[in-house]
Amino acid sequence: MADFEEREEINEEVRAKQEAKLEGLIEILREAKIRNASDIHLAPASPVLFRIDGELVPLPDRYFKPYEIDSMLDTMLSSNQMKELKERGELDFAYSITGFSRIRINVFRQRNTYAMSLRLLLVDIPDPTELGLPKPVVDLTNLSKGLVLVTGSVSTGKSTTIAALIEQIANTYTKSIITVEDPIEYLLKHGRSMVLQREIGTDTKSYHAALEAALRQDSDVIFVGELQDMETIQMAILAAETGHLVISSLHTNNTVDSLYRLIEVFPPHQQQQIRVQLSMVLECIITQQLMPRMNSEGRVAAFEIMLKNPTIQEAIKGNKIQQIPQLMERFQGAGMSLMDDAIYELYMRSRISAETAVKYAYDRSLMEQKVKLF
Repeated sequence: MADFEEREEINEEVRAKQEAKLEGLIEILREAKIRNASDIHLAPASPVLFRIDGELVPLPDRYFKPYEIDSMLDTMLSSNQMKELKERGELDFAYSITGFSRIRINVFRQRNTYAMSLRLLLVDIPDPTELGLPKPVVDLTNLSKGLVLVTGSVSTGKSTTIAALIEQIANTYTKSIITVEDPIEYLLKHGRSMVLQREIGTDTKSYHAALEAALRQDSDVIFVGELQDMETIQMAILAAETGHLVISSLHTNNTVDSLYRLIEVFPPHQQQQIRVQLSMVLECIITQQLMPRMNSEGRVAAFEIMLKNPTIQEAIKGNKIQQIPQLMERFQGAGMSLMDDAIYELYMRSRISAETAVKYAYDRSLMEQKVKLF
C-alpha cells in the first residue's frame, strides 16, 4: 500500500509540472468554462475561437505563437503520439487537466505549423433525463441484445448521449461492458457493472480487432465508437446476433441515410443478406440535432427515433427503406418520431424560436408555413 501511495504522489508531482507548462492553455480553458464554450480553436497568428451555442466567437486579444503550441504538444503527447503526428500530420487524442473537463483534441499541420481543435467534455455525465432523452430512448438501456445506433452530424451530442446510456446501464444492472473508442472521451464509472474502456492505437489495433476480441471476453454490452467500414459493421452485426447489446454511432443525418450507409458499404451481392440481418438485430436508430434555446443560453436537442417493430423489419428486409419515414409517422404513438416533428414540438413548447425551427428543419418550406400559423 505504501508503495502504491508513493507512486500516486510521484504521478501527482509529474502532473503538476506538466500543468505548469500548460498555463496559457489553462487560462483559455477557464475562459471557455465561464462562457460555456463547447469547442476551442487554436492556430498561430489567428485569434482564439470559441464555439458557443453553435456559433464561433473570436477572442480578438488572444493569440498563440507557433512555439507555444509546440510546447503544449511536447507536454501533452507521449513519444509514440508525437511520432504518429510527425508521420501522419494529424492526430486525435484526449487529455485531462485537473479542475477541468476532459478534452478531446485534434491536432494537425497547416502552413508548416500545428493547429488544434479542442472539444470540452463534461466532467460528470448527465442523467439521460437531464439531456432530454425521450423515454423510448432511455428504455433501450433495458435491452439485453441488439444493435442501437446514435447518429447525427459533428457536434450534435452523440458522444454525450451514448455515455449517458452506458452509465445508466452500468448503474442499473450488473454487466460486463467494453467500449472501443478513438480516443476515449468520457471516463465511465463502473456503477454495478465492470466498464472496460479500450483506445485505438493504445490498447488495441482497430475497431474490428477489438470487436472480435470482445466476443471472446464474456461481454454483455459493447460500445463501438464508430462503424467506419464494412468489416466493423459486419462484426457489430455478428456481435448483436450472438446475444450482445451493441451501441455505436454514425455521421448520418437521418434514419434513411443511416440505413443506406450500413447497407451500401457492402458489395451488391451481399446487400440483401445484410438487409435481412439488420432487420433482425437493429433495435433503434436515434438521430439528433442541437439547436439554440430561445431567450436563454445553451442548446436543446431534437430527436428522430426509429424503433424496431414487425412493419419496420419488413421494410428493411424488403428494401423499402424510402417508405420508413411514412411508417415512423404512422407509429408515432409507439414512440417513433421524425426530426421535423420533434423540431416543431420544441417550437410549440417555446423552447426554440421560429427562425431556429426553420433553419434546422429538413423541409424548410413546410416548417415555414407551420410556424406562421402560431
